[in-house]
Amino acid sequence: MTDTPQYKLDPAPQGEHHYAGPTRLERDSLGELPVPADAYWGIHTERALINFPITGRSISVYSDLVNALAVVKQACARANREIGVLDPDKADLIDRVCIRIRGGELHDQFKVGVIQGGAGTSTNMNTNEVIANACLVELGHQKGQYEHFHPIDDVNRSQSTNDTYPTSIKVAMAFTLRRLLDELARLADAFDRKAVEFRDVLKVGRTQLQDAVPMTLGQEFRGFAVTLREDYDRLEETIKWLGEVNLGATAIGTGITADPRYAEAASRHLAELTGLPIVPAADLIEATSDTGVFMLVSGTLKRAAVKLSKICNDLRLLSSGPQAGFGEIFLPAKQAGSSIMPGKVNPVIPEVVNQVAFAVIGSDATVTAASEAGQLQLNAFEPVIAHSILQSLHWMTQACLTLRVNCVDGIEANHERLDLMVGSSVGVVTALTPYLGYAASAQLAKEALTGHKSIADLVVEAGLMERERVEKLLEPARLSGLHPATAAIPVILPDDEG
Repeated sequence: MTDTPQYKLDPAPQGEHHYAGPTRLERDSLGELPVPADAYWGIHTERALINFPITGRSISVYSDLVNALAVVKQACARANREIGVLDPDKADLIDRVCIRIRGGELHDQFKVGVIQGGAGTSTNMNTNEVIANACLVELGHQKGQYEHFHPIDDVNRSQSTNDTYPTSIKVAMAFTLRRLLDELARLADAFDRKAVEFRDVLKVGRTQLQDAVPMTLGQEFRGFAVTLREDYDRLEETIKWLGEVNLGATAIGTGITADPRYAEAASRHLAELTGLPIVPAADLIEATSDTGVFMLVSGTLKRAAVKLSKICNDLRLLSSGPQAGFGEIFLPAKQAGSSIMPGKVNPVIPEVVNQVAFAVIGSDATVTAASEAGQLQLNAFEPVIAHSILQSLHWMTQACLTLRVNCVDGIEANHERLDLMVGSSVGVVTALTPYLGYAASAQLAKEALTGHKSIADLVVEAGLMERERVEKLLEPARLSGLHPATAAIPVILPDDEG
């Protein structure tokens, strides 16, 4: 996603932007600044645009964050109306504007950068200004005429950045996490479908990259599905912890400037509006300074990313070749793989998912450092925490989507190569050990490694077992452990084994 500024900015030496079009002059405690006349943001946002030209990405790149900011302000307005500290008409107007924002309107007006100083104050101010100016327009006033509808006195009533911003981050993460969970479930289902398709396809299992005992390709793909569902469960559990919010804490958790009834009312309205398990934190002072839930989400997400990356490593290895590698499966050919080698096709989809995992791992390190750096009653680094986790959630969602649609759904088994490898694999000998004894089996393994004959042929030629019997013992279901009666064939050792 790219973020193209709506207005061309030309930073002036005096710390102002020169706008090509008409402007309005706004004032705050630090002085005056021009703001584009048709902008819904105000002077506080303008200062943030001057102060934080870091990433070239505004918070609007995360639509879930913008929607979360709006729904939190909506819940706060409803709570203020309920307890009688905000004019009902103003509260209702804030409510309607927030519904518009949640419907996709005005997102381009959320301009502050994703990385910013001030513990999220600029994001909160940007939100307050956009809502206030939208309300002014509905009332028939000009943008910036805050004497009629004020960003702080009205939109921010009973609130502080220090409670609305972390609450909005948590809601945004829950929104994005739900989409990731949907894609993760679809990806697990895709691997399950392949597990059914490949249920009778025998292959050689491997440990430490060395041949081990037989299994089916279906069992391998079933394992991928199971591990993804385990991560689904762990990630889903974090939504509960994201639901513990500190609305009503105001500056540091003491609730100064907020009515005692406000915290419960705001959390209740937020729960109703979002469908999330929102509850007030047990201790608002602790909740205002604590970022433990963000470390939990980030760490759990890293776990899922690492495991997904391992699956992609396996897919790349199993499809390697196609002539000089494993070559057990065919991945869908998605694009030319080389500008110099004709016909080369690379596993580009697993590769891009690997890179997403690397980024998620790096983001988790950022979240850890930012969480540790918090001091006393507030963590000033929640903007980079929010950016890191929201980006990871979005990237993981897209990674699961492209892996399913552009790779897993089209995977095919290389039956000819798999049959060849199983037939000559010394791992097959393990299944015969109870019937032939270890010494005879070891000799068979040695002969198989030095020759080109199948294990079945070697057993029959050595007079150790009749072909019908050996073929029965080497049935795919029995070799892979899927046979319900593995011990049905009696163990009869050759005479020299007693």
